[in-house]
Amino acid sequence: MTLKIPFPDRVQAGEALAERLAQDGSWRDALVLALPRGGVPVAFEVAQRLGLKLDILVVRKLGVPGNPELAMGAIASGGVRVMNDDIVHYIHISRAEIDGTIAQETHELLRREQAYRSDRPLPAIEGRAVILVDDGLATGATMRAAVQAVRKMGAGSITVAVPVAAPDSVAQLEPLADRIVCLYLPHDLYAIGRWYQNFDQTSDRQVMELLQRAWRKGDQLA
Repeated sequence: MTLKIPFPDRVQAGEALAERLAQDGSWRDALVLALPRGGVPVAFEVAQRLGLKLDILVVRKLGVPGNPELAMGAIASGGVRVMNDDIVHYIHISRAEIDGTIAQETHELLRREQAYRSDRPLPAIEGRAVILVDDGLATGATMRAAVQAVRKMGAGSITVAVPVAAPDSVAQLEPLADRIVCLYLPHDLYAIGRWYQNFDQTSDRQVMELLQRAWRKGDQLA
């Protein structure tokens, strides 16, 4: 049986996601927040097509020692931390290993914030409708951290918007977000990249170029 791959790349996934969001209602004055790096090309298309401002929320996955693709948790801007307790207990990850991973990923989080944003101030979030965008949800740990961070910043409402996600991850997010928009919910997700024909890694340079384009347009509209 041939596997159906719904998305050619992140750009077209973003276009399709924008169409769905446009059908779901009015997004006047909403802020689109991308989760770097892979979420930025998706969110760029969403923001452009809906006429909204784009910014970023830096979130870092806390990979299991020896298996970095498996998330034992995540951290986000604002000191937010989310742990997958089931994974931590099942694999018997020590406190020292957790602390070491958190320190390493915090360093990378701060590096990315400086690289992407430089001296640009954080966007106003309090009381505002926020659309959090990534290229997909596997464990959902990074998005849960993002939702908690934005909630902590006083967002008026939070919509999670992704092209593809694992059903279990969506179920875990439902009590946290006000709305979840997902185009494709395969029961055998396995990995996000499996559902894209082209899933090349998004570079820091690509992130910065897209943000600069979006910020120039957004500043003109301000």
